Amino acid sequence: MLNLPATPRVLWTALGAALLAGCTTVGPDFHAPKPPQAPQYTGQAMPTQTASAPGAMGGAQRFQTVQDIAPDWWRAYGSAPLDALVGTALRGSPTLAAAEATLRQAQQTYAAQAGSTLYPTVNAKLGASRNQVNAASTGQSGDRTATYNLYNAGVAVGYNFDLFGGNRRALDALAAQADYQRYQLDGARLTLAANVVTAAFTQAQLGAQIDATESILKAQQNQLDIARKRFELGAAARSDVLTLQTQVEQTRASIPPLRNKLEQTDHLLAVLTGQEPGAARLPRFTLADFNLPPTLPVIVPSALVQQRPDIQASQALLHAATAQYGVAVSNLYPQINLSANLGTQALTLGALFGPGSMVWSLAGGLAQPLFNAGLKAGANAAEASLQAAGANYQQTVLQALRSVADALRALDNDAQTLQAQAAADAAAQESLKLVDQQYMLGAASYLQLLTAQQQAQQTRIGLIAAQAQRLSDSAALYQAMGGGVIQTPAATTSVAQSLAK
Repeated sequence: MLNLPATPRVLWTALGAALLAGCTTVGPDFHAPKPPQAPQYTGQAMPTQTASAPGAMGGAQRFQTVQDIAPDWWRAYGSAPLDALVGTALRGSPTLAAAEATLRQAQQTYAAQAGSTLYPTVNAKLGASRNQVNAASTGQSGDRTATYNLYNAGVAVGYNFDLFGGNRRALDALAAQADYQRYQLDGARLTLAANVVTAAFTQAQLGAQIDATESILKAQQNQLDIARKRFELGAAARSDVLTLQTQVEQTRASIPPLRNKLEQTDHLLAVLTGQEPGAARLPRFTLADFNLPPTLPVIVPSALVQQRPDIQASQALLHAATAQYGVAVSNLYPQINLSANLGTQALTLGALFGPGSMVWSLAGGLAQPLFNAGLKAGANAAEASLQAAGANYQQTVLQALRSVADALRALDNDAQTLQAQAAADAAAQESLKLVDQQYMLGAASYLQLLTAQQQAQQTRIGLIAAQAQRLSDSAALYQAMGGGVIQTPAATTSVAQSLAK
């Protein structure tokens, strides 16, 4: 075993210890921003529960303060087909696959940089050469030449001594970038689940509206047929027939756009679940398939920053900008590189590891920028980038608070809308019942009955829209609250947190 002589080894060790003792990290350390201080999301205090209405989707929803939200929040709707569809999307979405691959790339980039930053580089070398030396080149007389072989083997160690923390700051920035991709993946999963749930509600709403519109069209067509017979008998004017015909065709024209939206929703669901629209097998939802969640979770504003992936992603970017500013500042300070070589040299292969063949070298270099105006400008640019990241973080938090406030107000206001629509529907159904009784007794004409049926169906379309909106409002609140963090094998550990440990 080859060893360095005592004196150089002692000097080398002493130098390393002195440098380690003087190690410092320049630039600001990252600290998580303070959470929002407002006690509530809206200017006026929210009621403890929403308004209620009779019938489906009419129950009051109670707001409950919680610490976090269940990852599978969509199960609150009580629909097994919906649960299966969301599960299919989370497993088969190409968007999530791309986000997971991007996360793995960021994590491996960090690991690669960590390997070359935290530890010295060690390289082994083995070489052989055949050489010819002219005696005149060494100052000797004559034309003699000497030919010989030279064999060498050794180990080279190099280390960039991070005296002012530039390398550590750069590694910290990469860790924050990896965390950013992790939170981007969480956000993509939340958005995907919310889009699938909302599309399922839209599908159910459009299907019900098409059925109601077709019923209206049937009633209008019967009215038109009666008017034509009356016109033929001279009991009605031709203008009455044309008016009813216009109404029929307008109603008929409203059905294809609804079908188009329904088909587009089916195509969207297919893509969200990673299926081709032409070959997808999708369930057909109705509003009766869903239960309105009786309790809605509300996280206090100060805890929202730890729940929403977009806020956490923005904080990771702020962390990265802080570290990059530290890198730019460290460039203004001396850079130290250390290296050591230990090996053997011999003229014959057999003597390569023999006594007296050892060679070694120690080297250290220090570079101090004396004049480089670009370094200061680079530090100023990094500082400006840090300020921009801080402002972007604040804006992200404000937008998150706004989205929660909008969702809460929509829940309350749309519950009142459904309450009014339910009352209108009840009145229309009662009116239809009375006209139907009058028609059976001969006190009302068939045209009056058809008109009452048409009014009842028009009111039902408004009720369907209000019911679907309440379902969507609940999903919007779950999404605004950040949903639940669904961990994946590629996204279970915060790289920056691991580095801090």
